[in-house]
Amino acid sequence: MTTTRIPGFYRLSTQERLDIVTKGRGLTEDELSYLSANQTLPMDLADSMIENVVGQISIPVGIATNFKINGKDTFIPMATEEPSVVAAASNAAKATYEHGGFFTSMSGTIMRGQIQVLNVADPYAAKAKIFEHKEEIMNLCNEKDPTLVSLGGGVKDLEVHIIPTTNHTMLVIHLIVDTRDAMGANAVNTMAESVAPMIETITGGRVLLRIISNLADRRLVRARAVFSAEALGGKEVVKDIVSAYEFAEFDPYRAATHNKGIMNGISAVVLATGNDTRAVEAGAHAYASISGHYKSLTKFEINADGDLSGSIELPMAVGIVGGATKTHPVAKASLKIMGISSAEELAGCIAATGLAQNAAGLRALASEGIQRGHMSLHARNLAVMAGAAKSDIDRIVAQAVAEKDLRYDRILEITKAIQRGE
Repeated sequence: MTTTRIPGFYRLSTQERLDIVTKGRGLTEDELSYLSANQTLPMDLADSMIENVVGQISIPVGIATNFKINGKDTFIPMATEEPSVVAAASNAAKATYEHGGFFTSMSGTIMRGQIQVLNVADPYAAKAKIFEHKEEIMNLCNEKDPTLVSLGGGVKDLEVHIIPTTNHTMLVIHLIVDTRDAMGANAVNTMAESVAPMIETITGGRVLLRIISNLADRRLVRARAVFSAEALGGKEVVKDIVSAYEFAEFDPYRAATHNKGIMNGISAVVLATGNDTRAVEAGAHAYASISGHYKSLTKFEINADGDLSGSIELPMAVGIVGGATKTHPVAKASLKIMGISSAEELAGCIAATGLAQNAAGLRALASEGIQRGHMSLHARNLAVMAGAAKSDIDRIVAQAVAEKDLRYDRILEITKAIQRGE
């Protein structure tokens, strides 16, 4: 088994890193070419993915190292434009490695399809009628996706909710659908649309919306890990991390930025694997508010040994079949690099990354401050902006860091001095 503990990984060339993380993963020559950016996405493929295509934007894909998840060493592909994200996740994962890494679990692969019914004269009686026709409704839905049903998925249950609003008393039917290894939006939406006429006949009302819910509260992923106090900087740092977490748990203004840090890691892996970043983000933030108070998606405690015990729980509607996961060559390559065999396994890896990202962010905030490490890495971008040659970037950044002056105007001065041969 390949280890993800690779000292000096960041010092290797891009080709050397690519060789390490793709060895034995079964990537095709095309996938390797797209992943290494030696080949761009064909415009006809891009044009088939969305409308009105005029071009493409490339996002760097980095590899987070040191991740051991459920006993398996896993390289984590992360697509992000933000400096320090990949390095921070890797460093936090390193602090868990000797404690067994990350352990994950999943509540299932259930998604909800919502059918909104208006103009129902007797909503409570209509609710009862829906349950009387439950099997008939479920059978009609499952006829729309026999492949999903053959894989053990499909509609498994119904819920009926009565929602009073300003202008209506709505009847809302929830299709409880097991989407297996797919995210499931297309399957769930098709089922909801197909059964709408039957719902109108049963209730005497008018169906309006028929759409999946991204608050996937029956598709929760959980991850936990123990972060070494010594690796984090000592037991006082651990205490401060817990205090920083408690700030986010009780203050929504802090929680918004705290959870954004979690999503730095989560969204990067979701994007790299061709999944829907907006759906995952919407579900996560809705779940953070489900108690009526917006709070942290993570929990941090001090265990009996004085180490940092962290956990995370959130909805994770991702898949490994359908959509860009099967059409975008970089997404396919990312899944192969991870060695993913199920949507549940992918969800666990994503949650572990979010937990690591959060631990790293809290450690930085509780010790040297968020800007020190972030700006040191951002200085490389500033050097590029200043027109530095690639061979000069490390020298420029080293001088700026030594001077403790990472402003763009100073980096520009250093760059111009080097270009003049000074």
